Amino acid sequence: MNTSDNESLSITENPWARLKELTSARIALGRSGISLPTHEQLKFQLAHAQARDAVHYQLDVSKLCSELRQTFLSINPKCIALHSAAIDRTTYLKRPDYGKRLSLASRECLLGSPIDTNQTLNTFDYDIAFVIVDGLSALAIESNALRFLKLACTDLQSEKFNIAPFCVVEQGRVAIGDEIGELLRAKLVVVMIGERPGLSSPDSMGIYLTWHPKVGLTDESRNCISNIRNGGLSDTEASMKLRYLITQAHKRMLSGVMLKDETNPVQTLGTLNSFLIG
Repeated sequence: MNTSDNESLSITENPWARLKELTSARIALGRSGISLPTHEQLKFQLAHAQARDAVHYQLDVSKLCSELRQTFLSINPKCIALHSAAIDRTTYLKRPDYGKRLSLASRECLLGSPIDTNQTLNTFDYDIAFVIVDGLSALAIESNALRFLKLACTDLQSEKFNIAPFCVVEQGRVAIGDEIGELLRAKLVVVMIGERPGLSSPDSMGIYLTWHPKVGLTDESRNCISNIRNGGLSDTEASMKLRYLITQAHKRMLSGVMLKDETNPVQTLGTLNSFLIG
């Protein structure tokens, strides 16, 4: 009998083990003596390695832009590759503020001419600007962005929104969408970004929606849809939420803390068997 056979015989199971069917969180791991079972330790180390790899994964921007142009010929075939002020991944991770602003070359590329910082934007050229950002997990963007965007744009077709050229940003943070939306003169910006990897979700994508984007806005101005991935929030549900928020933002001319996601009926809480719900 080998070591693993000996351990399997000595593992003390956790009485909450059946709850593992309801979540991918690390619960009810059992124990062997005073330690975790070896297979759980190995699973943890693998998950940690996958999360670290996701942080340093590099997005193939040219490939994604090409796919976007081919997929959305009928909407807006233009796709603009941009870069933040963080020149590389090391700088990006050490200086989050650099990831919130465009590089000078990208700013000028977006406008097609040097920027007049005193310019006042009184008119809007687009209803929506989609900004796709690698964030802290380019893997999440590679795995989810194009597939989700196909569904979201299909769901929005009946609204007849004027959509700006797609923008793909390297080394970006959420707030970089505010600058891009402002320069594009968009009423609303939708930032699709790779979220900070978790130990069970290295490929999770988040969406941040901001009405009248401009440099200097804070998180209270945004709405967030999180954990979009296989095994997380489905494309269908996320697209439904996004369409609701976009249409309501245009109707009410606001976003953030003043705009609530009301797509899930409160009645569903009544189906949960929990002592927390009266």
